[in-house]
Amino acid sequence: MSILYTIGIQLHIIVIHIAALFNAKAKLWVKGRKAIFQKLTEAIKENQDIVWFHCASLGEFEQGKPIIEGYKLKYPNHKILLTFFSPSGYEIRKNYDGVDWVFYLPSDTKKNAIQFLSIINPIKVIFIKYEFWFNYMTELNKKNIPFYSVSSIFRREQYFFKYDWAAKQLNNVSHFFVQDKNSKELLQNIGFTNCTVAGDTRFDSVIANTQNSVSIPLIEEFTKNKTTIICGSTWTQDEALLAKYIKGNPNYNYIIAPHEILQISALQKQTNALLFSKADNTNINNCNVLIIDSIGILSNIYKYGDLAYIGGGFGSGIHNILEAATFGLPLVFGPNYQKFKEANELIELGGAKSISNYSELEITILSSINFNKSIAKNYIKSNAGATEIIISNI
Repeated sequence: MSILYTIGIQLHIIVIHIAALFNAKAKLWVKGRKAIFQKLTEAIKENQDIVWFHCASLGEFEQGKPIIEGYKLKYPNHKILLTFFSPSGYEIRKNYDGVDWVFYLPSDTKKNAIQFLSIINPIKVIFIKYEFWFNYMTELNKKNIPFYSVSSIFRREQYFFKYDWAAKQLNNVSHFFVQDKNSKELLQNIGFTNCTVAGDTRFDSVIANTQNSVSIPLIEEFTKNKTTIICGSTWTQDEALLAKYIKGNPNYNYIIAPHEILQISALQKQTNALLFSKADNTNINNCNVLIIDSIGILSNIYKYGDLAYIGGGFGSGIHNILEAATFGLPLVFGPNYQKFKEANELIELGGAKSISNYSELEITILSSINFNKSIAKNYIKSNAGATEIIISNI
């Protein structure tokens, strides 16, 4: 199985390099890893207490951020290295000032793992949520470097619970800080007892966001006179439904933040929208649809809304719903939400609804627009505290 894993990693590298010829995101992935070990060697000096945090992308960074900041308060003399797998995380947070260095993670070959660890020589390592790179984990174990998996969540259909080889790789984890009891039970069923149910650090992250929310005067101006629906991280299928709804319901204001901002021209034409980058104090009041063509501000926009439509539910799964829930917004999303614990729980509480077609979208928005905001807010508050549990034990 280790041979198959290595082959899989090498094939992934080849595919990404081919895709980089015509795909902008793949090109960033490849470019960001060029001369990576030289850059690391030049940046990192010897005899430093380095703690290595790793996130796959932006969503995992939001889970890791409160831990990074809490850790820095507890150990101010330690240096922090943050790595990303995906450009959608690195390119947005490469200038994050809460750490000492931000880099891409070299691909998980045995050679790369050995070289990477020889340069940074960390005193401990924290990976966020789903990230399990087996060659790095093996080398960390060989060096007796503590390795923590935090905010991790497991489901029965994952390969750890189907294949013995994959399950054995988890022996390289010093301790799991999982999100729920089900994850702990699954790990215990395959022999792992080094596990603590800490919860999901995203709750702490979004609470911090409400307390330190950045004002956006143009958005405030746009939303002040009309009920506003915020559409976050939308994909093409979401946008087809929303464009139809917008056309038939001009009595609302709409803010759309597409997941891929490079492909918004069609959406702009369908909705007769104004781009945020072109907005000013005059034209902001001459339209009822605003498209956000800037990255990294969506979490600060939700506070201006009355209802949130979260994208991704007609694809592989919904995007972050907690950023909207923390401001008490009623939530609407597509049918593919089942693997997201918070979505299931908010639906059960009455704070969110799932739709499968246009008629359901119409009915759901109409019934949810005057929603009691305390449901979502109380849910967020009741799930806070994971960061404190983790920081006190690493």
